[in-house]
Amino acid sequence: MFSDGAFFLNVSPPDEFLSDLYDRLHETPMQRKLRKLAPLPVGCVFLPWPGMTDDDARAHFRLMKNLGFTCLKQTMSLPDRSIESILRLALDEGIIPFWYAEGGWEDITPALLEQLGLPAEMKIDEAMEDPRMIKHQTGVIRRRLDRMAKEKAAPTVASTREDAKMVPGVAGEINGTELHPEAVPSFVDWLKEQYGTVEELQTAWNVHHVGISDLAARWSTWADVQRGYNIDLPDREYRHLRDLLRFRADTFNRQEIRAMVEKKQAEDPQEPVRAGGEMGLFLPFASRGTDMEGIAKEMAEGGSFYPSIHPAWHFEEVGFEVTRPIFMQAQITTDWAKGIWTATWESTGGPQYFSGGKSWGLDGAENETPGFTVDEGVITQFMLSWLAGGFRGFGLWCWNARTAGWEAGEFALLDRNNQPTPRAIRAGAIGQAARRWRRELWEARKEPLVGVLVDWENEAMWAAISQAGRDKFRFEPVRARVGVSRALINGNVPWEYVTPADLRAGLGPRYKVLYLPAFISLSGELQRQLLDYVQLGGRLVLDMPGAYLDEYGRVIPTVEGSLFEQTFGAILNDFAYARNINTPLTLEGIVLEGFAAEITPTTAQVVARYDNGRPAITEAAVGNGSAVILGAQAGLTCWKPGHNDLERLILRHTLGKHESPYACADALAYRLAAPQADHYFLINDGPRKSVALKTKFPNYSSLTDAMSGESMPLGELIDIPPYSGRWLRFKKADQERPD
Repeated sequence: MFSDGAFFLNVSPPDEFLSDLYDRLHETPMQRKLRKLAPLPVGCVFLPWPGMTDDDARAHFRLMKNLGFTCLKQTMSLPDRSIESILRLALDEGIIPFWYAEGGWEDITPALLEQLGLPAEMKIDEAMEDPRMIKHQTGVIRRRLDRMAKEKAAPTVASTREDAKMVPGVAGEINGTELHPEAVPSFVDWLKEQYGTVEELQTAWNVHHVGISDLAARWSTWADVQRGYNIDLPDREYRHLRDLLRFRADTFNRQEIRAMVEKKQAEDPQEPVRAGGEMGLFLPFASRGTDMEGIAKEMAEGGSFYPSIHPAWHFEEVGFEVTRPIFMQAQITTDWAKGIWTATWESTGGPQYFSGGKSWGLDGAENETPGFTVDEGVITQFMLSWLAGGFRGFGLWCWNARTAGWEAGEFALLDRNNQPTPRAIRAGAIGQAARRWRRELWEARKEPLVGVLVDWENEAMWAAISQAGRDKFRFEPVRARVGVSRALINGNVPWEYVTPADLRAGLGPRYKVLYLPAFISLSGELQRQLLDYVQLGGRLVLDMPGAYLDEYGRVIPTVEGSLFEQTFGAILNDFAYARNINTPLTLEGIVLEGFAAEITPTTAQVVARYDNGRPAITEAAVGNGSAVILGAQAGLTCWKPGHNDLERLILRHTLGKHESPYACADALAYRLAAPQADHYFLINDGPRKSVALKTKFPNYSSLTDAMSGESMPLGELIDIPPYSGRWLRFKKADQERPD
């Protein structure tokens, strides 16, 4: 139960969330340097215009600095002005001309302190504010500008693009599964590495099963595979489609991302690079032969992983809804990267009226048009959600708008006359606050109750199923994770995304609950990991459609004694499909849509039944934990708003006896826990309201508005402006470090 004053004993065990392991997962010299410096860039894109003078540009850079911006995310050239010349003007005015701001400084070592005549025991933040250090680091940046001018160096960024048609060496339509003939030899070499022998490949590709390929069953050499790949095997075999997608992803990550990191490290190991995408994160990446988690991991050595976040361009897949998906974007970015610097290095700064060229007028539906107002409230929702999700920096497109052509007059923080707007002032103020608390934000950790499992392999199997005119299926795993995330956000439940790689690394016990949304494919390894997780005390929830195929595209056995039955205490006999027109089905009064389950419990208890009396939800006690089959298409149905009853059903059966450590009935609430203080980000997606934030944490000594510094009484209602947000800092009583 929550107390009104929110003060009672919290007896969490030490390192309950495995924070030390989390921090060590991707520790590298670059990430150690970044954690030491704790950069929090507040950047934007400056766009020159015809007739702009040096004085014009300098005035804008001074205005940026006064509002709270610290760096340029980017600039562009004019016929008579180079990029490098504009960046030099910015540096002269105290604006770091690169996206990474202080993240690109030379590491502050005892040797550097000695070189600059600074005390060896000097605290890092004091050293960073010392004029001698600033002068030295400005020289580091200036030498990079010199090199840029001399070598015309490529920008320190690599990205996948939504409109990309080719992966180097792997040609084909981005959503297709055909290889250009020139790429087939490379694919066969990759297959040799994976399977070793042709016989193992044939077994993996199911050629001995009915309806696959009599021709492929006759292969005896790798030359046969290379000759017959495009003619001997139909698209109806799922594992070979999965392998093609995996090959494309591996090739891109190796040839583009890793090569870019290695090249930059050789040139300047102190300069971070960023990689991610000129794309949103609600795309079905596996179907595109892209592995975003793999790209994120490459950035451990390189620097920073980021997504692109423009509502008009990157939220088409969620119907251009933004308030909750903005947070989901930040979550999956930081959770794929776990411990690697993430931030929004490509995100919107202002309104969009005509942009989003691929989306206007789809089916004539009003809710599918990507026009957006971005005022001070919306920019507050965006920036606070990014911080809450774990981003440590901003790169807003753009400071001022293009003056002609595509996107003219759009996206800008300034107005059409290049004057500051309320959104520009608010963005700068949030940036100033983020820098004021930057050390605390870098020390802060998410403390999730629920882990939402995401798996490239599951998404690849959905992509394989989507062939031959069934394109919608490649979107299903993304929609399912959106639906579950929506339910958790609306329920004020702390959560994060988790992957099988995280489970292999030992992070499973970080989560009291693991939820598997639309996991149509479960590998044998993952099934064993999940059984171990439950036996050690975790709670596992599987919704529908789940556990349909294994990693080879074969029907998963669920009979008594199988891994599935050992885990869930039930046999999954078959799947049903709820259709209101001829096979209606209800559960706890909710009319179901889509996949349902036909279940025979063995050791599990029946928790709920369909209206026809058959088991619908089961729960098994296994070892120290429990496993739940939620026999409804729960996450997938909730990908769009409006399914409140089903969201509540998800929460009830996901949490079981667990309870969120905080509650805020009338706002979305996100929390970060730092040693000195907890930071809460309250998002209001309606009219102005006063809300009650209740927590289970007993040791708060004071409450302040993190932006204004205003002291607030503990336990009283909190006012939130309409369609905006509020950032609150709860100081912990047992911490003595001064603010």
